[in-house]
Amino acid sequence: MDEAILGLLITPIILFMILVAPIWLILHYRSKKNINQGLSQEEHAALEELVKKADTMAERIKTLEAILDSEAPEWRNRA
Repeated sequence: MDEAILGLLITPIILFMILVAPIWLILHYRSKKNINQGLSQEEHAALEELVKKADTMAERIKTLEAILDSEAPEWRNRA
């Protein structure tokens, strides 16, 4: 009886080690390699575009705050 239970446990373990584990390891380390490579050219370009837009927005906010400071000096104290 113990041999039958042992056979039932060993077969799935062997199948897992032969079929599933190698595929799992390959996919895991492939994804790790992709993460370590950094940004792609397209991602880098999109990031640069976002930085330019953020800089433009920051300048516009500074301009709007300067206008509000001169026309309504107490605007920051309003809730």
